[in-house]
Amino acid sequence: MSAEWLRRWRRGGPAERPGGTQGGPGPGPPPTALRYRRPKFLRGVGVEESPRGGRAVRGTGPERPLPWGAGYAEVINAEKSEFNEDQAACCQISIRRREPGLEEDEEWLILCSTQFLTGYYWALFDGHGGPEAAIIASNYLHYCIKQKLEEVVGGITEVQPPMHLSGRCVCDSDPQFVEEKHIHAEDLVVGALENAFQECDEVIGQEMEATNQTGGCTALAALYFQGKLYVANAGDSRAILVLKDSIVPMSCEFTPETERQRLQHLAFLFPKLLDSEFTRFEFPRRLKGDDVGQKVLYRDYFMEGWGYKMVEKADLKYPLVHGHGKQARLLGTLAVSRGLGDHQLKVIDTNVEVKPFLSCIPKVNVFDFALHDIKEDDVLVMATDGLWDVLCNKEVAHMVRTFLAENRTDPHRFSELAKCLVCRARGKERGHQWMLDDSHEASYDDISVFVIPLHNRNED
Repeated sequence: MSAEWLRRWRRGGPAERPGGTQGGPGPGPPPTALRYRRPKFLRGVGVEESPRGGRAVRGTGPERPLPWGAGYAEVINAEKSEFNEDQAACCQISIRRREPGLEEDEEWLILCSTQFLTGYYWALFDGHGGPEAAIIASNYLHYCIKQKLEEVVGGITEVQPPMHLSGRCVCDSDPQFVEEKHIHAEDLVVGALENAFQECDEVIGQEMEATNQTGGCTALAALYFQGKLYVANAGDSRAILVLKDSIVPMSCEFTPETERQRLQHLAFLFPKLLDSEFTRFEFPRRLKGDDVGQKVLYRDYFMEGWGYKMVEKADLKYPLVHGHGKQARLLGTLAVSRGLGDHQLKVIDTNVEVKPFLSCIPKVNVFDFALHDIKEDDVLVMATDGLWDVLCNKEVAHMVRTFLAENRTDPHRFSELAKCLVCRARGKERGHQWMLDDSHEASYDDISVFVIPLHNRNED
């Protein structure tokens, strides 16, 4: 599956949708929007079965086990939007081995399972502006990852990735150059994930345009492959490893605040992107007319610290990055600075496009299992920002350790733990409010959580 696959499908050619049917020849009708649904592994939980009233927590049961016996749970927002805009996906990914420079016999590949490498994949997508982009991403990202891994699998299976994937040696010093750059197999996997996010973003943009839809989503994906865990994040979802004696953050949030300097630098290099509507400078507050001619605190793209700037009339424009914490916005529009989709998004009442500032490239963190002694209760917790808005890493880790210690004999304890985490962040309804047990305000957002046990992982 690739962007070319989508182009063939849109032209009416014999393109097969992932997991689906082939389109016949001829122009045919225009593509229709994907129907709203919940994650495929939550069979039987449709729109009609999801009453908003009590914000019922839904999760996986024993009848549909997830890879590694992982647990999943979710809850819809408190009437912020019509639908739950989060999506989730998980599956096993089979990567075809290919000898450098040789074409494999397809029939032999099917018969010989040793010609495949196996990976395990879990992902969360937090939609905004509608659920469509998150649905598309949940359908396609794992296909993009499979394709990109197969493109480099010849290098992944080598002790040291060759300079030429074909195995050809143009220069006798090629191995030395690769070694000097410290290029290893895991770097090819990281590159494949980065390329997959880029490809998926292109597919989302083309399909959203073809179906006349708008919106975007964040993406958090975990891939276990060749003894290592890769976590790729583009957005404000989060993944942490809860180990016996430590917490290992496996992602960082990308918000207008955390990426201020990248955004400002882009505006400095390409000022026309702001269309004379915004200023790239950051000030502690929105400037007023009386500030003109005064020296006030400011920051530019090259500054970690603060300085003073003589205010000009142009500085009164709306800031590229404005607000603090959860109220920070990019171009007064988005609360995230990385994600998929939003190709058609413009700042209201302007011609300023948001997409040039919104990066789809993830930050990938790697955890090597060979360097750690994994215990029975060690888990990876992945969740959308609805959980992390009200619970910190330490609180989640405490809940995880306490729950698993008290439920050692329960074969479905990871599913139950996911539900407990969602219930805790959702809180309880008191009148017209949702409150935590400590009387602080609970999460009003969609909440989705994976709890993935690490001890009994498959070693295919």
